Amino acid sequence: MESPLFDDKEENHEFGSLYDSQPEEGEPHEALFFVLAYLQLRERLSVRVVCKSLRDAVDNDVLLWLDIFIEPPLSYRLLNDALFKITSKAHGRLRTLSLKRCVKITDDGLQRVIENNPHINKLYVPACTTLTGNGIVTIVKMLTDHSQDLKHLRLHGMYGITKQHIETILSCLKVQKEDQKQSILFFYHRRFSPLIHWDTAHPIDVGVCPKCSDVRQVFDCPRDSCKWKKEHPLLECRGCFPCVPRCEECGGCIDWDELGETVCMDILCSDCWLRLPKCNLCNRPYCNLHADHRTFLSDNTGFICASCHISSTRNLDWWSSGLEEYMIGDY
Repeated sequence: MESPLFDDKEENHEFGSLYDSQPEEGEPHEALFFVLAYLQLRERLSVRVVCKSLRDAVDNDVLLWLDIFIEPPLSYRLLNDALFKITSKAHGRLRTLSLKRCVKITDDGLQRVIENNPHINKLYVPACTTLTGNGIVTIVKMLTDHSQDLKHLRLHGMYGITKQHIETILSCLKVQKEDQKQSILFFYHRRFSPLIHWDTAHPIDVGVCPKCSDVRQVFDCPRDSCKWKKEHPLLECRGCFPCVPRCEECGGCIDWDELGETVCMDILCSDCWLRLPKCNLCNRPYCNLHADHRTFLSDNTGFICASCHISSTRNLDWWSSGLEEYMIGDY
């Protein structure tokens, strides 16, 4: 019995149909063929079932499949066979494979893809919790034994990666010890897509934290006042996020006595806290990552946060209902 391409739960039937449905008859406008290269994977799979012409255009154009990015919600439901079927359209020329939170992809499934695409130079598997450290080491060796095409590897959010795994991976990638302490910008891990920064970033996005010795994302402090600490390992503020709390805005290390309270519960240093606009009611700011949650006042005199907006609405409803009951009681 043939295994399903996607999880066979009822709510996931949509994704199986995106790949297996037969297209309807009809010729599309010629302009549609020019936008195929700009579509995300899920959109591309939807387009291919519109008609035979679009299906053939999507399936037969190898250039559309050289860089594959799979993100939620599709990634939550993707199975090994579907991944193999999608990547096989690159005909062994796959360059970039990004699997973001593909929790159903196993070591065997990914190794099968690598065997057929030995020239991948960017492999991104954050939060793929079914993958193991030993499996990743095997995959890296497969990509580096006969060539050095693999240049960038992203592993944050995975479980079971040990110091020994990292050392083996760095050895395969031929990363020198002096290069392992290369600065990693704090912002792109939390604000932007890591893929944008692959050409300039460190070959691997995780390392051994000098504070706790766990394998995590390890950040350098961008503050000029902290640069002298690099000469004193016991004082150095380089470490993973749990060991060295960092400001959401500037990425600098934070002392707990300068912690600024925010509406969104993100951490801010005192300088960034003072700089950001505050809620008119509770005097707390949003970080720029959550600034779109603000409710601006009609007279352009500021904003109120979502928490205060909900509280004020509830108070108004309570006051209105109380006034109504009072008036009814008088009669």
